[in-house]
Amino acid sequence: MTRTQIQLPDELYQRVKAFAEQRELSLAEVARRGIELFLSRYPETPESGREWKLPCVDGGGLKVPLEQLRSIAAEDEATRSLG
Repeated sequence: MTRTQIQLPDELYQRVKAFAEQRELSLAEVARRGIELFLSRYPETPESGREWKLPCVDGGGLKVPLEQLRSIAAEDEATRSLG
């Protein structure tokens, strides 16, 4: 385990100290749990050396001409507005 020092504003220190005492935990344990929670909520950033690539999507081979797709969309919109 690595030992470290942190600086806290006085008000935050008082609040976390009271929190730890109420739960019979050490200040170090509250800090460890808080850091673990924080890291679990935020995903890791991708490796900085890796180049990002646009994901490929398999459309399943369905090919509809653009004009037909517009017609289908307009028909769907008209149907939904009637209901």
